[in-house]
Amino acid sequence: MAAVGPDSLFIALLTAIFVGAVFTIQVAREFINFGAGNIIGGVLSVALTRELAPVLTAVVLAGRVGSAFAAEIGTMRVTEQIDAMLMLKTDPIDYLVIPRVLACCLMLPILTLLSLVTGMFGGLIIATNLYNLSDTGFLDSARNFLGIWDIISAMIKACCFGTLIAVIGCSWGLTTTGGAKGVGQSTTSAVVTALLIIFVSNFFLSWLMFQGTGSAFLGL
Repeated sequence: MAAVGPDSLFIALLTAIFVGAVFTIQVAREFINFGAGNIIGGVLSVALTRELAPVLTAVVLAGRVGSAFAAEIGTMRVTEQIDAMLMLKTDPIDYLVIPRVLACCLMLPILTLLSLVTGMFGGLIIATNLYNLSDTGFLDSARNFLGIWDIISAMIKACCFGTLIAVIGCSWGLTTTGGAKGVGQSTTSAVVTALLIIFVSNFFLSWLMFQGTGSAFLGL
């Protein structure tokens, strides 16, 4: 949990603050031209909560944590440490895989929430300083647009992504062969596979959670 959460916190929050700032730069000018500057905060909050925060946090962790899991367990496999565990009647799944899966499943939703807050802060800085928008108006629109289901959906996505990252990283590590070269190949394959599965599963999760007509604009 320490490796997945606190050790990954800085890079996840740094990514989030710049994503929020860039998103605000991209949409604020167009919205202001259409006279809709008062909903910029709401649009940013919905985009961050439903998509950007869970997906980008998962991508950061796939590169940082998924690769570490694959390399660590892969090294144990090629140096026959896992064979030694089996000889001692210790199940490597229980000892190596399940703690990592639980750590990712628990810590990724927390990191996603912190990334959401940090991303909104980055957007708020850009909106108030570059576009002279009211900070209270920005936050009020975010409060009006966001629903409790948006937060719940972000947590569900983050939990699913965390489980996938850990399972994929550990499975590639456990199937490593070929010495040091094999460890490198397994690490690369774990990251590529995790990123691909994250994007594919994100589509299906979004399709399940947000079918039909949206309701975010009904409060306007």
